[in-house]
Amino acid sequence: MDIKEYMRTVGRQARAASHRLASASTAEKNTALMALAAAIRRDKAALLAANALDLEAARAAGLEPAMVDRLTLTDKGVDNMAEGVEQVAKLPDPIGEMSDFKFRPSGIQIGKMRVPLGVIGIIYEARPNVTADAAALCLKSGNAAILRGGSEAIHCNRAIARLIQEALQVAGLPANAVQVVDTTDRAAVGELITMREFVDVIVPRGGKGLIARLLAESRVPMIQHLDGNCHVYIDDDADPAKALKIVENAKTQRYGTCNTAESLLVARSVAAAQLPAIAAMLTGKGVEIRGCPETCALVKEAVPATEEDYYTEFLAPIISVKVVAGIDEAIAHINQYSSKHTEAIVTDNHPKAMRFLREVDSASVMINASTRFADGFEYGLGAEIGISTDKIHARGPVGLEGLTSQKWVVLGDGHVRA
Repeated sequence: MDIKEYMRTVGRQARAASHRLASASTAEKNTALMALAAAIRRDKAALLAANALDLEAARAAGLEPAMVDRLTLTDKGVDNMAEGVEQVAKLPDPIGEMSDFKFRPSGIQIGKMRVPLGVIGIIYEARPNVTADAAALCLKSGNAAILRGGSEAIHCNRAIARLIQEALQVAGLPANAVQVVDTTDRAAVGELITMREFVDVIVPRGGKGLIARLLAESRVPMIQHLDGNCHVYIDDDADPAKALKIVENAKTQRYGTCNTAESLLVARSVAAAQLPAIAAMLTGKGVEIRGCPETCALVKEAVPATEEDYYTEFLAPIISVKVVAGIDEAIAHINQYSSKHTEAIVTDNHPKAMRFLREVDSASVMINASTRFADGFEYGLGAEIGISTDKIHARGPVGLEGLTSQKWVVLGDGHVRA
């Protein structure tokens, strides 16, 4: 296969399909989405069988546990995939929405209209559910999609791709509206991220190595986050039961996700009372604690943390812990070491909670809730195309609105500029 020519063909087809999608009706898009959800449920056994082939190959290749975890598709996971597509179908269609109209002294009326971005390239590792999520969000937002999954999920991605094509046909939409790149050759990624004439935005979802490469090489704008070093801060006024429950969920529900807590900060005034119980819970679940000197003095199982540990997204049963003087030091620590993804405070003190919301510079900031909620499905977006830690255009979980732009609209009646 000539990868360059293949990818340019995919790009040309996507660009042509994007023009049709931009004018597709809400009914057409929803018909495709509901057909896709039904097909996913109907072919659950086939999807799980395809995923089993991917998992077998992944284990044989010695993939890291975090990658295998992201690759795994369960019975419930298939149901969630279908439900996510249905949620997207039920969401309001943002395309064509007009807002902010006002009259100018000249007599013209100006406002804005929401429009698709055009062609979106999604590059991702593992996570076969991304194939369905990305297809659904791109379709509903009127964008053509080029999906390039990792070689480790090729069997499952191909199976989902067939269902997407079936759903597009049911709705009478162009088959090239969603294309899954059918090669595992890494050169395809290099082509995709440089085809500015065909691709408007790149959305990478994967490990730090993949995203660092794309940041260095892409000529197409990106919606991305590099990693997820998320924090939980236990304040002086934290309820101990809430704190224990939130830390347990934020760190131990899953280790391989970008919204898993990797760092725990504890106010000095409550450290002696609360940290030993939290540490016992963590070590009981096999989590290694890397702590500051005060942490190590309170928790005999803890090992000394390095400076690098506080910057690290472990994606493993490891957590960095630091005892801090209070909210000022907690906010300063988070703003220095965080990857700007998601942070949480546990407190019953409303003024301090509001300070935390205002002053922590991350895409999602939470009060008395697990960082694991930082997810498009949990935020009611139906699904997410990814999570952005950038500050321009889209930030946090990116759903339908994040896949659109706005154009200026001017209404006149023969008006000319004086």
